[in-house]
Order: sequence, then C-alpha cells, then structure tokens
Amino acid sequence: MRPIVLMFTAALYGLTALPTWGQTAPASYPVTITVDASKSVGPLKPIWRWEGYDEPNYTYMPNGKKLVGEFSAAGTSQGPAYFRAHYLLCSGDGVPRLKWGSTNAYTEDAAGNPVYDWTILDKVFDTYIQAGARPYAQIGMMPRALSSHPDPYEPSWRPEGGGSLYTGWAYPPKDYDKWRELVYQWAKHCLERYGQKEVESWYWEVWNEPNIGYWKGTAEEYQKTYDYAADGLRKAIPNARVGGAETAGPGNRFQTSFIDHCLSGANYATGKKGSPLDSISFHAKGAPTFLRQGQPHVRMGISNQLRDIDNGFKIVASRPETIALPVIIGESDPDSCAGCPARGSLNPQNAYRHGPLFAAYTVEQLTRTLDLAERHHVNLVGSVTWAFEFEDQPIFSGFRALTTDGIDLAVLNVYRMLGKMAPQRLPVTSTADVGLDTILRTGVRGANPDVHALASRDDQRITLICWNYHDDDLPGPVAATTLRLTGLPTDLTKARLTEWRIDETHSNAHSKWQSLGSPAKLDPDQRTQIEAAARLDMIQNAVELPLNQGTANLKTDLPRQAVSLIEIKWVK
Repeated sequence: MRPIVLMFTAALYGLTALPTWGQTAPASYPVTITVDASKSVGPLKPIWRWEGYDEPNYTYMPNGKKLVGEFSAAGTSQGPAYFRAHYLLCSGDGVPRLKWGSTNAYTEDAAGNPVYDWTILDKVFDTYIQAGARPYAQIGMMPRALSSHPDPYEPSWRPEGGGSLYTGWAYPPKDYDKWRELVYQWAKHCLERYGQKEVESWYWEVWNEPNIGYWKGTAEEYQKTYDYAADGLRKAIPNARVGGAETAGPGNRFQTSFIDHCLSGANYATGKKGSPLDSISFHAKGAPTFLRQGQPHVRMGISNQLRDIDNGFKIVASRPETIALPVIIGESDPDSCAGCPARGSLNPQNAYRHGPLFAAYTVEQLTRTLDLAERHHVNLVGSVTWAFEFEDQPIFSGFRALTTDGIDLAVLNVYRMLGKMAPQRLPVTSTADVGLDTILRTGVRGANPDVHALASRDDQRITLICWNYHDDDLPGPVAATTLRLTGLPTDLTKARLTEWRIDETHSNAHSKWQSLGSPAKLDPDQRTQIEAAARLDMIQNAVELPLNQGTANLKTDLPRQAVSLIEIKWVK
C-alpha cells in the first residue's frame, strides 16, 4: 500500500507579488520536512511558559486578569506559567502609566521606622496563584524612603520621546540593613500567605538590567545590594531560589564579574565566601527596522536577538560551576520597548506586532533558542516574552502585547500552539532550512525564507509546528510543504490529523478589524466578530490519515509568515 498524500488548503496571499529579492517568483515552491518519530532527542522543555511586563498594576485589572488566565491555561500539562514584573517595591499610589508601576510596600514613619503594606503586592501575586501560575519575583526597585537619591522619584518618560525614566527608584539603598529587612519581611509574608511548598517553587531575582540606566550605582554596589537581598530572602525562606544579574544583553564583563563574586567573592552581607546563585539570567533583544526604499516594509532583526542569547549561553558554559545552573532569559523579544507603540509615523518598525509576523518570528526564535541551548549544553528553563497588555489604551495601538483591549493578538495563538506540544522532542530536517549559523550571522534575508518545524511526541501522538518565516515583511511565494513522517508504530494502519493555522486570514484579529474599517470604538457586533477571528483557528479536524508500515506523507501550503500546528493521534 502506498503512503497516502493529503493536501490541506489554506488562504494564500500575495501569490503574484514580487519577492524580496526583486525577481518574479512562482506562486509556490516545494519544501520537504522530514520527522523521525523513533528518535527522541530529549525532553522538549516548555521554555515559552514565561511572560513579563513593566507595569505590575495591570496584573489585577480586568484585562490583565483575563490574560494571566489565558496564558496560564495555554499548556497546563507542561507545568505552571511564570510571570515577571518590574517595580514591585516602588513607592507610589498604585496607578500605572506606561513603563511605570508601584505598590507602596515600604514607607517610613516620622521617626524613620519601617512601615510595610503588602496590599497591592498581594493583589499581583494572588492573581498569578489563582490562575495556577507562579511569580518570577523581581526584588526591586528601590522604595523612595530607602533610595540614596530619592528626588525626583517617579519617571516622566513618554513614548513619543523626552522625559526621564531612570529616576530615584534606580539608586542603591541608603541603608543596606533596612533593605535586607524589607526583603526578609516580604518573603516572610509570602511564606505565611502562600505556604512553604508554594514559595519554594518560585524563582526570585534581584533588580533589572543593572548594567544600564535601571541601576544608578556601581557594579560593586549592585553586588552588595544583591547580597543583602539574598540574605534577607534566605533568612525567611532557606530554600528560596535566587539569581541574577538580569543584565541587558548577555552582560559581558558585568555578568562575569557578578558570577565571580557569587562563586568566590566576599559576601557584603555575611562576610562569608560567595553569595547564593541558583539561576543565571540575562536579556536578549532583536532590532527591527523600517525600510522606506522600494516597497516600504518592516525588516526584523532576529540575528541580533539570537546573538545575545548565544553570547549569554557562552558565559554560562564557560565555568564548570555554572553550566548546570538553571538559565532564564528574563526578557527575550524582537525589540527593546514594549511601551513604544506603532501608530502613524511613530515607531513604524514596530508594526510587526499586529499580525502573523510576530507569531512566525516567535516560534522561529524559540526553536533556535532551544537549538543554541543544546549546542552549549546549558540548562535553559525559561525564556520570558516581555509582552502583556496595556489597560485603557486604544485598540490595536501597536504596543508589544499579547492582547489589545481584551482581544487576543495573533502571537498569543503561538503560545496556545506551543501549549499543545508533546514532551519528547524529535529530530527534524528541512530542505528549506536556512541554518542556525547563517541566521546568527545575517538573519533570514534575501531569496530564501526559513521553512522549518519543531516536532515532538508522546505515546499516543505526534505534534509539529511548521512555519514559513522571513525577516522582510513582504509577500512571497507559498511553501508547498510535504511532511514526511517515519518511525511511527508499525502495528497501526491509521491516525487522526488535526491542523491549526495562523496567517493573514486565520487566528488573526487584526485583519478582521481592518476588514471592518479599523473602527476606533467597537460596537457589540464588531467585538463579537473580532473576538471570534482572534481564536486559534482549526482548519482540519480529526481527518483520517492512513499509515503504511510506520510512515505517512502529508502536504500543507504555508504562506509567507504563516504558522501551522499539526497533531497526529493514533487510532487503535
């Protein structure tokens, strides 16, 4: 019996458009992706179950609670999601602005005695816990009463430019003992509120990007601030997991100096050798641009982000004491400013955020990140997407977010796809694989998009995410993709196949919004239509797929910047 070939038809766009290299291209071109289901290459770690954002007060607002629940629910079988937010210890009224938030957890009375108030912090962490998620708790930033340079305190930053972001909250403490006691009291409160088993499952880290403006002290002062924070945390929760340095980029000398200090330096808080280091963290950012020559378009900069990751892993792998430590990429994103919207002439390079390009970029980047972790033999446990939601902002404002006005963006559906992946990764080859080293050097440019897949299995199914990604957001030919599956159970004669799709016309709220005239305010019928379009779209449901002696062939057409999830379940 010959293996059956199934053709799945999806909406195709731009079939007659000129490709990025300026020559007439065919409407489609062939690609073959081969998956060997008999050869697991190890566990598929769910590094995507991590999310972060600047404004902690959005967490417990209506759309924030909804998003925490949705993100947490996308893959519960893979373990809990982790959430990281800035400004958890900052002073203020609890009213968020772009790139700002506060909890007023610490003040002092007239005599200089500490006053602790956990009300707002509890609302943040309660939202996570109630959704089955966990905090990746950031110890920072500095309360006004403890800042060594408190005025001005609240930032005046504006997305259109001007103002200051790095103000009094970014300075070292004026009293390190009070700083340690603040962390102790906070951790003790969390222990009492949530229980020992729960808080020991969290990750904690100290500060954010202390190698740039988020920290107004020296590297040594950061190490001292870290030591006192870790000492206060461990005093309350002896088995708490704490790490750093959450550097902007791989951190280079700042990161290596911090690691050396933790391994063998004199602890500022205890006087002993070394400081607790249970995880190592750094950040990675891409560099999109907007090209105005020819056909104006967004060009992504995935190579920048992956080089940051590659260099960060090299630092971790350079020491036998750190190579096995959990690694968390505390922010891993296509650009460096979630709060900078793309609207009108403001930040046109950020227009990728609306539709399927953000989705295709994300799965490409995450897969290549896993490949780099395997190359360097590091223990990568999390890759935090710095994208949440922005309350009380116009719909489709172009912020780097997962939802807009409570409506899911296309990229959120990638996390739903990833949440369906099976736990054992499988080897994949593709005739349209651009190659990891090429992408590190130059990205995905020129004539060839990267058409590839991430595949996995368990005892009853195979899952694979396929994509057709290019840095240049221009129309291109469809990848007529043949999927060759080998190593399937030889005693089975058929399976059931289901396919989900993200592209211009599937799982894409933005294109539906545009088709309705891009209304600034939605009437109930418009919102219903857009919310329906935003859901992860199933384009094939339990289609019978015959198997032949452990093999199967199928076909799917992948438009440029499309992503498909295909699940094949055994039928006994």
